[in-house]
Amino acid sequence: MTRISFQDEIRRNKIKSVLMMAVIFIFFILLGFVISLALDPSYFFIIMIIATIFSLSYLLISYYNSDKIALASVKAKPADKVKHREFYIAAENMALASGLPTPRLYIMESSEINAFASGRNPQNAVICMTTGSLNKLNKQELEGVIAHEMAHIANYDMRFMTITAVMVGLISIIAQIFLRSLWFSSMGNNNRDGKIQVILIILGIVFAILAPLVANLVSLAISRRREYAADATGVKFTRYPPGLANALKKIKTEHISEKERKHISSKALAPLFISDPFKRKISGLFATHPDIDERIRRLNSM
Repeated sequence: MTRISFQDEIRRNKIKSVLMMAVIFIFFILLGFVISLALDPSYFFIIMIIATIFSLSYLLISYYNSDKIALASVKAKPADKVKHREFYIAAENMALASGLPTPRLYIMESSEINAFASGRNPQNAVICMTTGSLNKLNKQELEGVIAHEMAHIANYDMRFMTITAVMVGLISIIAQIFLRSLWFSSMGNNNRDGKIQVILIILGIVFAILAPLVANLVSLAISRRREYAADATGVKFTRYPPGLANALKKIKTEHISEKERKHISSKALAPLFISDPFKRKISGLFATHPDIDERIRRLNSM
């Protein structure tokens, strides 16, 4: 088996994440260019102002309250230092290994193995574990999962994914405003030949429909890359790949009923978790997480 360096894995996935972010930005610029051709450029400036106000409002609310929103959504409670002693010890060990402050620790009632991290920076970070994780994972597996979540914190993934979400949101808002504005024919640029104008508007419609879809697919690809990077960074902290690999094996083989999964109300939170809490059989372009077998394979190769 070819060995994989976790340093190379971290660097490679970070580079790919940045390149994918650049793709989203390019789509944003292209959408603006196409709309400015189809409509009066000054009107596009108005669209930009409206979209920017909406997106910045979303950024401020979600970025500064991400931990509160996520914890409230899953009805998490603060972990007890006595009752959840293993959780605290593992988190403190990984904080020492990573050189980060120990995050605030929370517990969510669920029999499945899962966890997530949130917070705008290491000083305001939280890690939330399911009760199933504490009951089913041994010491090395628990440390592996916590190291993965500490890696998200160390890599500022919440900040990165928030910026990505804002860019995707901007593209979606601009596309929607453009499509709705076509009801008002007076907004078009009447200085061009009629046929050219029609072609530009059709081009604008096609791009306004496709751009948000492509941007969202790229955003999902970024999410998958951040998971690979967190796996590799977690190995950097623990120096023990089998810990996380064995935890992922348990996640893969466990069977949780729909009734037991009712603790999560919003699918928007799914990318935060170490594995898709809804256990949706989605693979490829539309998946929020990488294939779990591939994650295990990479970990076993480190």
